[in-house]
Amino acid sequence: MSGRVTAVSSNATYSFTKPNRDSITLLTGLGVEGDVHAGVTVKHRSRIAQDPTQPNLRQVHLIHEELFAEVAGEGFQVSPGSLGENITTSGIDLLGLPAGTLLRIGDSAVLEVTGLRNPCRQIDHFQDGLLKHVVGRDECGTVIRKAGIMSIVKEGGVIRPGDPVEAELPAGPHRPLDRV
Repeated sequence: MSGRVTAVSSNATYSFTKPNRDSITLLTGLGVEGDVHAGVTVKHRSRIAQDPTQPNLRQVHLIHEELFAEVAGEGFQVSPGSLGENITTSGIDLLGLPAGTLLRIGDSAVLEVTGLRNPCRQIDHFQDGLLKHVVGRDECGTVIRKAGIMSIVKEGGVIRPGDPVEAELPAGPHRPLDRV
């Protein structure tokens, strides 16, 4: 399973969106250099309020660019970095990966997939009504989250738009992604 990086984004301050960059540097065990969500322990405000000593399983956020086209069909304009992701990809089914998948990106970076992003109400502050298009329920009532995946940095490196993304699945049995 493979794809490519279409954009990279980071922000040193808390805000919903992240500006696009020419490159980002991933730091082993921390996340994106200079990004507000980098660190060994949780950095997302809601997680800090629950328990600031939790390990940071949300160091790097990835979203598939195909989601932007899907929500555009519903009248929303979303572009790379708009939903706070660090890495925007195309051509790889991020949501279909099992937990523990290794993503090899560029020359040396390796991410380990930890789970699904759990979208919050801030998405509706960004564009009213968007939340119901990135999280919903299937015909059986199961919650479906489409707002990307979260990961930790196993091996650091520089990532740029155009870099290849290769998925290495873990040994079975595979665990489906759940929110983190």
